[in-house]
Amino acid sequence: MSLNAQLIHLFVLAIPVACIAWTVTHEEVFREPREYCVRCSQQRKTLLARKFFYLFTCEYCFSHYVTVLILVLSGFKLLLPDWRGFFISGFSLVWIANCYMSIYNLIRIDLKKEKIIAKKEEIELKEQEGT
Repeated sequence: MSLNAQLIHLFVLAIPVACIAWTVTHEEVFREPREYCVRCSQQRKTLLARKFFYLFTCEYCFSHYVTVLILVLSGFKLLLPDWRGFFISGFSLVWIANCYMSIYNLIRIDLKKEKIIAKKEEIELKEQEGT
């Protein structure tokens, strides 16, 4: 596979990694299991148990495990055709996926900020009309 094709695969495969990792660690649909994992990551007695549950609460940590799954399903190798290609593609996918999640988070914050400003302006306008 050419380098251009590999780079396209890298950026495309990072999308489901980012989507799955973000959804599990941030979205409302997984809130209850995530809260359970947060409690377990803080209260379990053994270090191994605490770290196991923590991985479901951190998008960066969880993206490593999602990446392994995506690599197993896709067989994607970056630059080299052997196990080293899997190794390179794994860390590359994690990095690109986390860039995607950071951009998504910035967009969400900006949208929330705009919504708050609009609501504040609406309240001020109603107060001015009422006086």
